[in-house]
Amino acid sequence: MKMRSLTIITLVLIYIICEIKCDNFDVLIDAKATSIHRIDSLNLLIYCSLLALTVLTIWIFKYRRVSWLNETGLAVIYGLIVGAIIRFAGSSTPITHLPVEAERSAKYNESLPPDSLWLKFPGTLNDTNATQNRTYAYTFRGQLIGNHINEIDLKATFDPEIFFNIILPPIIFYAGYSLKRKYFFRNLGTILTFAIIGTTLSALLIGGLMYGFVQLMSNRSSFTFLDTLYFGALISPTDPLTILAIFSEKNVDVNLYALVFGESVLNDAVAIVLSGAIQNYGEHYSQTGDFETHAFLKAAKDFFCVFFFSLVVGTSMGCATSLMTKFTKVREFPLLESALFVLMSYSTFLIAEVFELTGVVAVLFCGICQAHYTFNNLSEESRTRTKQLFELLNFLAENFIFSYIGVSMFSFPRHHFDAIFIITGFLCALIGRAANVYPLAWVINLGRKPKMPWNFQHMLFFAGLRGAMSFALAIRNTVSDARQIMLTCTSLIVITTVIFQGGAANFFLSWLKIPVRVEDETDQLTYQSVRSDVESPDGSSDVPGPSSSSKRNEKALLARIWGNFDSRYMKPLLTNSRPTLFETLPSCCAPIARILTTTEQLNQSGPTRKVDSDSDLCIDDPSVNGTRRNSISRITTRSNNSPSVI
Repeated sequence: MKMRSLTIITLVLIYIICEIKCDNFDVLIDAKATSIHRIDSLNLLIYCSLLALTVLTIWIFKYRRVSWLNETGLAVIYGLIVGAIIRFAGSSTPITHLPVEAERSAKYNESLPPDSLWLKFPGTLNDTNATQNRTYAYTFRGQLIGNHINEIDLKATFDPEIFFNIILPPIIFYAGYSLKRKYFFRNLGTILTFAIIGTTLSALLIGGLMYGFVQLMSNRSSFTFLDTLYFGALISPTDPLTILAIFSEKNVDVNLYALVFGESVLNDAVAIVLSGAIQNYGEHYSQTGDFETHAFLKAAKDFFCVFFFSLVVGTSMGCATSLMTKFTKVREFPLLESALFVLMSYSTFLIAEVFELTGVVAVLFCGICQAHYTFNNLSEESRTRTKQLFELLNFLAENFIFSYIGVSMFSFPRHHFDAIFIITGFLCALIGRAANVYPLAWVINLGRKPKMPWNFQHMLFFAGLRGAMSFALAIRNTVSDARQIMLTCTSLIVITTVIFQGGAANFFLSWLKIPVRVEDETDQLTYQSVRSDVESPDGSSDVPGPSSSSKRNEKALLARIWGNFDSRYMKPLLTNSRPTLFETLPSCCAPIARILTTTEQLNQSGPTRKVDSDSDLCIDDPSVNGTRRNSISRITTRSNNSPSVI
């Protein structure tokens, strides 16, 4: 019996030893996974610490009333410091590499690399770790630059798709959701001219000038005309986050604020679509890469089609969310209501990207529709929650990008410094910005009343800071030498404009004599218009009143046309505001109006305005107001047939 027990114990020990020996490989893999997790955590800790340090420094600067350095400039400077530490004082342990050569008969080549590599170990590797028939998959990360990259350098470099799919959507959505639509639509024609025509003109001019430069320099033959056009498209959008923060703090004229903000929001979308059209030109239409009329026309058609259908996707999703919140009782559960709002808004970006449209354009116009319609249907708690949530996400995402721009100057392995190209890029960017502002402002002033003064034009030129969109477009593709030079040039332009132009914003406000401490409902352009009318040679005075032409001129023609349609049909359809469709639609459409009108709308005693006055378009339509007053009796007679809320 004793012998039998010893035999069993011996067999158990042998089995345990064999298992330990066989599982030694799994132990090593677990250790490697733990190490990677630790480095990932360290990387995220670095960026969280950067953001926390930026927030604390911003508070100190605001408390001490320091205005010569802004929050985005701080984020960039801290990023540069941390990037230098990672680069020169980080771990020196390199990543292990196993060279693998493709067979000559393989169908994959430099232009078409495989998505993943399968590394097979068909037999025993050594005596201590018996590994039989194991296969590992390695995903594609791009072209290798250098052989001595350490682990923290690699982890500090983010996948460019993270910017487009995770970081950019909340920034662009908040731009539309927080847009002061009252003044945006009042200056709609001017904003569209600067954003669409101006950005396109600037991109073409910069691209042409840069191409002429590289043609003169024989050692830069790697640049093609499409490369320089792409550089013009990515460097043309502006990101005046710092300027707008100062504008808001000092209550700068609301029309100037709307012009700077509206242009920066839309030219981001235009730059995305324009860069995509340039890429399509080279990939699908042109055979040589040179200018070809048929290829140019196809690329131009792509530009307008992608922009238009992206706009349709964004507005459709915004309207769909508005209908959901209007005809359901989800507002009784504010948490679910807010979750639905966020998911529908983010889905807009993904839908556009899936259908090869532009998610930036879609989510921008979705944000405008959500603010204009859906906001009115939300519960009070959801309104507060969604505004604060997207404001927080926008703040963190913006500062994260600027911190990463600073870090990447040292940690990103694909920078290529070319001093002459960088200096030329700076000069061409300034020329392109001037061509965007001054000639178009002169054309706009031919038909604009009141005129845009010179100090406003100079401030528009000065507000041409480059930021997140330019960097995201530049870092998306850095395979060729030309794209690497463009990334380095773009990063330096972003850093310089954010730190120096942003820091000098207060000085330029004083130097250009831009009025500050202006109330929201008044603006400098209106004052100038009234003064010129009062001091006219014929002695007449045309102070704006309810029926004066000067008041009508404050609103863009497109805004007046859209305001009429919006007040009569869109708001009654998509929100619970008055008037109802019973009052605005013809009598023959009463059955349709009955279906699309809720009990809440009918039970309202009169026109309502939400707490946020900017949630309405603020374009009064006398005819609608008259209809509203004269139709109360018609609502009363039809209230017995009022529809029920789903």
